[in-house]
Amino acid sequence: MQRNMLRRAVSSALVTGLTAGLAACGGGGGSYGSNTMPTPANATMAVTMSDASADDWACVGVRVLSIALVPAGGGSPVTVWTAPTPAPYVNLEQLDQLGEILGNVSVPVGSYSGATLTIAANPGDVLLTVASDPQSGFPLPGGTSVPADEIQIQHAQGSVGNLTVSVNLTFDSPLEVSASTSNALDLEFDLAHPAFIVGHTPPGAAGATLWAVNFNGPVHRLTVPDITRLVLRHTYGTVNGVSSGSLSITKDFAVFPATNPETAIASNQSLTIDADSANGTIVYDLDAGTRTVVENFGGEMALNGKYVRIAARYQEDGSLVAVRIWASSQFAKVWLSPEGHVLHVDTTNDLILVANEDGGGVPVTIDANTEFFFRTPHSAIADATPIGTGTSFLANQNLVRGFKVHVSAVDPLALPMVAQEIDIETAAYGGHISNASTAGFTYSSQYFIASDNYSVNLGYIAGTLANGFDDNGNPITGFKWWDFTFPTTVTFGSGATSSFAAAAGGAINFGGTVGALPAWGESVATWGDGGSNASGWYVRDAVLVPTPLPLGTVSTPFAANAFALTVANGTQPVTVDVGTTMGSATLVYQIDRSNGVITVSPIDITTPAGLAAITAGLVDGAPVKVFGVPQAPVAPATVGTLKAYVIVYYTGTMPSM
Repeated sequence: MQRNMLRRAVSSALVTGLTAGLAACGGGGGSYGSNTMPTPANATMAVTMSDASADDWACVGVRVLSIALVPAGGGSPVTVWTAPTPAPYVNLEQLDQLGEILGNVSVPVGSYSGATLTIAANPGDVLLTVASDPQSGFPLPGGTSVPADEIQIQHAQGSVGNLTVSVNLTFDSPLEVSASTSNALDLEFDLAHPAFIVGHTPPGAAGATLWAVNFNGPVHRLTVPDITRLVLRHTYGTVNGVSSGSLSITKDFAVFPATNPETAIASNQSLTIDADSANGTIVYDLDAGTRTVVENFGGEMALNGKYVRIAARYQEDGSLVAVRIWASSQFAKVWLSPEGHVLHVDTTNDLILVANEDGGGVPVTIDANTEFFFRTPHSAIADATPIGTGTSFLANQNLVRGFKVHVSAVDPLALPMVAQEIDIETAAYGGHISNASTAGFTYSSQYFIASDNYSVNLGYIAGTLANGFDDNGNPITGFKWWDFTFPTTVTFGSGATSSFAAAAGGAINFGGTVGALPAWGESVATWGDGGSNASGWYVRDAVLVPTPLPLGTVSTPFAANAFALTVANGTQPVTVDVGTTMGSATLVYQIDRSNGVITVSPIDITTPAGLAAITAGLVDGAPVKVFGVPQAPVAPATVGTLKAYVIVYYTGTMPSM
């Protein structure tokens, strides 16, 4: 992706979370009230982590130590997940709109209003590796691993060697855990959030950049109204039991940074994975080089004790079913199949380049036998059926830069690597929007490397295709869109395509060599439109995403919820509108660099104190970074305005980037 795709709307709970102070994690008790109350019944709950990805990083590794739920009726938090020792890293960059299964855990039945995550915050507990091809202007070369002493984790508490960050989340709506339904907790880290990872390069610093990592705000719960539609990242484990109907595995995590050969960290979480008795589970024995399709595991007792990588899906009752399994006596064999974003597609040589955790690109050859799958967990048949085979899939531009894939090789140790199959986990398109109509629109990507760019015309899905749920839990059918800046209402229904076409026509114009900046968007596509077209990519949704402007200068001070901004190489200012209404307010951050330390402070502009702070910060000549959605001019005006999503202003040592 050349722009950062965030999967869900910013809600009033997120704004509240940005302005609330951090509190230490409470105890790990498991009761709701007094000791005289009976112990509540327990239910099984899936615990997953996901992320909204960012273009500039190949690895954002974090160590989550524990997850606790806060009972809605009061009482001590209930610890539902604890990391193994040593606590493994989870590379958030690999979870682009995917769920990483941490475990299926036992949780007391009841209602929960929030959660507390405890994250390790010692030097080295957060890993940052730059993508092989970051966006133009990024201050570090591709593939750079940021030294630990240049990463400053915000709001760390405790003593040296035992530093942690407690992240307190208030859910948009209560998490209801019931013994009679499936239950899921998906915690999402928004890597694309402008205040999550903040780089600061002061003038005269000879290229030295400090990186502030701020967990306060970019972490939230992603509601899972239908667990069968949750796309899961391949999970790794060691088989500790085989029966006819299922496998029992102990969840494994890979070591970060990667070792050679790669090794596993075993957790204390066990998962039961059922065979697909209706459609068959494909089992690849990487040691023997065989491929079999089985409807039960009765003939697969040799899997016991082996390392496995499993593409699985959840059933309505919360059970896991294996779609495909890769097995080996060596962990490195199941691991050595690149997973990441597609960096380049070479249709001349039938080659793709897939990002890995080290910031490099792994070349993968596509041959006549390569099968392409699109992860569709809610449809067992579609999830197990290839959508294309061979090199023509590339030639027809059905795989482009920015897709998130997991490659399975014919021989993971062979050079060059030849793809046996490619799981397309996320089909994401994005870029400048043009030609928007009720039939579709055009995305034109803007990658730094011109040969990676595409201009693709995409149609909308059929109006009858199921497409998630609204904020009240009501099902949505057909295309939907929202303005990421103010996403409290998702637009869907009969007028969605026409209203999107009108909204996507916005643009602002700085003049000069900067010129006009049109609306940007991101979309998730699906294979087939759900109607008469069974093949080809169609957009399920579109998000008008904030356009990151160059570092600018305030030309008219903040007043009446607006200010004017100029940028280098522009000839005219643009008006920036600022929202101050609770629940849809512009997110404002003060970034201070003093004595080599960066501090990121959220400013709540829904309060008098916050308004006073932004008024004092956005004075004439002040440097400011703005992210917003262009708005079309209203006659007689000829220059559009920018609806601000995030404003960052600086104090202390000023930035040069």
